[in-house]
Amino acid sequence: MKPRPAPRLWLALPLLVLAVTVVEAALTAGGTAYTKRLETSLLAEPKPLAAVSGKVPFASKLKVEEARGPWLRVSTAGTTGWVFAGNVSESKPAENKGADGLGLSASTTTATAAARPLTPAANDYAERRNLGDARKDLDWLNDHGMTLTMDQLNAFMQAQKKGEYQ
Repeated sequence: MKPRPAPRLWLALPLLVLAVTVVEAALTAGGTAYTKRLETSLLAEPKPLAAVSGKVPFASKLKVEEARGPWLRVSTAGTTGWVFAGNVSESKPAENKGADGLGLSASTTTATAAARPLTPAANDYAERRNLGDARKDLDWLNDHGMTLTMDQLNAFMQAQKKGEYQ
């Protein structure tokens, strides 16, 4: 029996190293990052509870001045501060899409997608899967979600050690 030749994975290694280097370069000193949150706070120091030195809107371009663990010191239009790396991206997010990736404008939603929840098939599916209360659950979520403040959200994130509070 003839032995199988060894895989030539070493040929792909330089490409993998190059790809990793390019991705890391954006979030290192001298790179560029873009905000992913509706409003991103620039902090005075790399700590979750530091004083806010400025705020920048969604999809703002930031110059990365320094990287320290999961924190980046960034600057934009005369404002400098620290951001948690999870709040920025190396590529500019589409401004016409929300955080869930869906269009913000009704004109970007197809008629099929918009009408889908109204079809009898959707109701039948919900009944077969014991999702009869899904509409009530969604209505409750929509009603109560609007009462949540950013302070409450930040307190929850801090208590649960999520996002920049980890």
